[in-house]
Amino acid sequence: MNQERLNVVLREMEKQNIPQIVVSDPASIFYLTGKWIHPGERMLALYLNVNGDKRLFINELFPVHEDLGVEKVIFNDTQDAVEILSRYVEAGKPLGVDKNWPARFLLRLMELKSNCKFVIGSNIIDRVRMRKDPREIELMRQSSRINDLAVGKLIELIPQKYTEKKMGQILLEIYEELGAEGCSFDPIIAYGANAADPHHTPGNFTVREGDCVIIDIGCVKDSYCSDITRTVFYKKVSDEAAKIYNIVLEANKRAIDTVKPGVRFCDIDAAARNYIEKAGYGKYFTHRTGHSIGIEVHELGDVSAANTDRVEPGMIFSIEPGIYIPGIVGVRIEDLVVVTEDGCEVLTGYDKNLTVIE
Repeated sequence: MNQERLNVVLREMEKQNIPQIVVSDPASIFYLTGKWIHPGERMLALYLNVNGDKRLFINELFPVHEDLGVEKVIFNDTQDAVEILSRYVEAGKPLGVDKNWPARFLLRLMELKSNCKFVIGSNIIDRVRMRKDPREIELMRQSSRINDLAVGKLIELIPQKYTEKKMGQILLEIYEELGAEGCSFDPIIAYGANAADPHHTPGNFTVREGDCVIIDIGCVKDSYCSDITRTVFYKKVSDEAAKIYNIVLEANKRAIDTVKPGVRFCDIDAAARNYIEKAGYGKYFTHRTGHSIGIEVHELGDVSAANTDRVEPGMIFSIEPGIYIPGIVGVRIEDLVVVTEDGCEVLTGYDKNLTVIE
């Protein structure tokens, strides 16, 4: 158990008047214990109480032999896991539960502890996770360095005219060669008009002269995620596509230049969005400007018009404006930034000037 992180969580619980929580998110359990446990459909729960009680409820199918600094309560498939958990939950007091805890567990616990007030508790740990410590920041740097190398290798392969789908398969081999643990999300590789779909699923399409190529990829290294998007052009680029590219690039730079402690996330979004709107392409920028990232590729905290929270040192998020003209062209440029004491550090380093691949 990482006592420093646990102490921060317990303080936040007290501030929010939530004396006890059930943590079921494997990523948050890893964040606090340093141990990944993937329980599938079975119950996994870390119970925390501000009075100091902490217990890990785990099926015997997932043996944890090391000392995690927390008492382990072991159960098997023939037992009622939620009933066992309920024995330790304090009656009549508010209980925080994770936002994604399956209903079959939550409803059973609500039945057994009907006098508890059930509230969403995952925001407590999610908000603590938003601010990365120095060790986490260094792990994010390492993951991003691998991703820079990987995106470069994929771009070099474009002239070989592999299909979008094949490029994704090759990416897995590249990550393995570079020492990554795999992809942090399903890669997006899109040629030509396909690039106008921000979440295009790679298919059996090959690149053609004049196509834009979007490569949006991320890897996991030592349990921390990276994410980068680069858009390049094959053989030639039209004047309109070049214009769009440079607008997106400037929007990306303006948003990054806005990042510093105290600035609101919505202000960062506006720095990119307002520029694209003034250029006449506002309706073609169809998604938020960015998302927080760390142990998971999408964490609490996004760079959007709806988020009025202020950024703080240690926060890491993406800056990824885009313009998507249906049936014609799509451009997205994405970087990761970590907020410093007086600005930000860009974690992604691969060149983003307009590039035509021969």
